[in-house]
Amino acid sequence: MKLNARSTFLYWVYNILLLLYWATLIPVLIYRLIREEGFFQRIKQSIGWLPEELKQKISNRHAIWIHAASVGEIVAASPIVREMRKEHPEEIIIVSVVTATGFRMAHQIIDGADGILFFPLDLPYFTNRILNIINPKVIVLVETEIWPNFLRVAAGKSIPVMMMNGRISNRSASRYRLITFFTKMVLSSIRVFCMQSRIDAQYIISIGADPNRVIVTGNTKYDQTYGIVTEEEQQRLRTAMGFADGAYPIMIAGSTHKGENIPVYRAFCKIKERFPAAKLIIAPRYIYQADLIINAGVSFGVTMVKRSDMPDGGEAVRPRDGVILDTIGELGRVYSIGDLIFVGGSLVRVGGHNILEPAAHGKPIVVGPNMFNFVEIFELLSSRGACVMVRNEDEFVQTCLDILTDPARAEHMHENCLAVVAENQGATKRNLDELKKLLDRLHLWG
Repeated sequence: MKLNARSTFLYWVYNILLLLYWATLIPVLIYRLIREEGFFQRIKQSIGWLPEELKQKISNRHAIWIHAASVGEIVAASPIVREMRKEHPEEIIIVSVVTATGFRMAHQIIDGADGILFFPLDLPYFTNRILNIINPKVIVLVETEIWPNFLRVAAGKSIPVMMMNGRISNRSASRYRLITFFTKMVLSSIRVFCMQSRIDAQYIISIGADPNRVIVTGNTKYDQTYGIVTEEEQQRLRTAMGFADGAYPIMIAGSTHKGENIPVYRAFCKIKERFPAAKLIIAPRYIYQADLIINAGVSFGVTMVKRSDMPDGGEAVRPRDGVILDTIGELGRVYSIGDLIFVGGSLVRVGGHNILEPAAHGKPIVVGPNMFNFVEIFELLSSRGACVMVRNEDEFVQTCLDILTDPARAEHMHENCLAVVAENQGATKRNLDELKKLLDRLHLWG
């Protein structure tokens, strides 16, 4: 990519700001290097020093490089890697991540990759080093991973880049529009934008993507296999949570944030008055908050235990009202044993989280008024009565109780969740078709 004087200046500004940002993190990085197991190896990979075994496996093999930053993107990438491996078993496929939780999740749910590594720091030297080692035939960015130096260096090496399962929130789009003069230049190096929805397509165009390169292919998360959980597996999950066979209903609050757990406890207490055998599972978005959530439950007379503290077999030391799911990668399947699901980040102004996971299991779903990060998916499910939005805490408590005391309504929500998911599957194939077209044009496939 040839840069004019203005472009060169903008990249210099970006790099200086990035270096200043990293400088402010030095004390934190030193602390994590001392205290956090595996952090040194993570930093080494991020500056281009790969483990020798991994390096030999993927070095200069012209791999298909799939970048998925963290847990959500890994979930979206999983069916892509699965189908790519089925159709093209001879290809070398690597997956990169940014976060430690993403790294662990990738090892749990992606078994078709030849290598999993940490993404390089977005500085020219490090990105150039890692691209020289791997020399991929194509780079696939899952959802919206925009790293200016990485894209610039890849373009300079004539490595094609495409975006799969592209998603951009209204909040992110608003921020990017402030620097459209820069994002337009950065996005010009991406050959194809496969976006989840028409809204995502509009947003990516509004921040500088070429409209002729943008298409809507749907959301690959509809193709995830976490919806397939047998009755035997469900029984194992109930046992693992320490729930007796008569436990009903099971309320699950997934990806909760600060300010949402109190309404959850309030709703659960009302449910327990009506259903004495009710159980609760809370999966906090940030697992370090587990102890605080347990302490908050005590004031409501609700006893909780951390999943990580439960002995093998799932039996708690004494009877409990529920479990704090402080583990990585379980929530998508744990949803299968729920009778009512609340998806967090929606009672507070976070923008909501992935409602497709419980929908894939056909579960009644309740969310708060803030679903602006998942507008199209929410509208699709709510238009069919499969997902209910509440306006405030009081309405949330009452709605949870109403659904559980109305079996016909719960069954209606169950059937429509499954129908919506089934009708929208196939995005993975559409994304891979676009990849094939790109590589065929460049004579790089096979």
